[in-house]
Amino acid sequence: MHRLFEEKELVVATHNAGKAKEIAALLGPFISRFYTANDLDFPEPEETEDSFVGNAALKALSAAQYTGKAALADDSGFCVEALDGAPGIYSARWAENEHGERDFNYAMERVRQALVDKGVEAQGAKASFVCVLSLAWPDGHVESFEGRVHGQLCFPPRGDKGFGYDPIFVPDGYEQSFAEIDSQEKQAISHRGKAFEAMIAGCFKALVA
Repeated sequence: MHRLFEEKELVVATHNAGKAKEIAALLGPFISRFYTANDLDFPEPEETEDSFVGNAALKALSAAQYTGKAALADDSGFCVEALDGAPGIYSARWAENEHGERDFNYAMERVRQALVDKGVEAQGAKASFVCVLSLAWPDGHVESFEGRVHGQLCFPPRGDKGFGYDPIFVPDGYEQSFAEIDSQEKQAISHRGKAFEAMIAGCFKALVA
């Protein structure tokens, strides 16, 4: 049994205003007030775990214990089966070019080259996007939920509606890349959307009834 979330306030453990706004829109029916890392000026911990769930829980717990309020954090990434799940939890780091700048065109080419180096055909290689959401309470209790969407790689990158690795990912059942799919449709099938569905069903379901 999951712990029912009955708090009136929630800390969204991110400095990303866009992500905080998206989360507030999804959870608005259940929560009266949202805070972000910027609002409460708490530091983001170093992500030292070796899994999505580990890093999401670490960030949520850190925020909950620092602020004394319930907190939500996420960790997500792009996983290529033939690369043993890489870039995985290091998805953002793979985008850091030689100048230390984040460049996802560089990251997508890095994925292609890594497959070539292994003798694997990049076009059509199996991949997935993963998102884990963790809800943490100040008493140390954590609930985590995973969303995953499977698909295959496409090269060259296609589309300009998405971000990150979206232009090289075609979800199963589609011919368009994530960067070619309308944002509302993408949200309905995305890894983040699936994680939120699981979390709402697990921790907010009694509030919906």
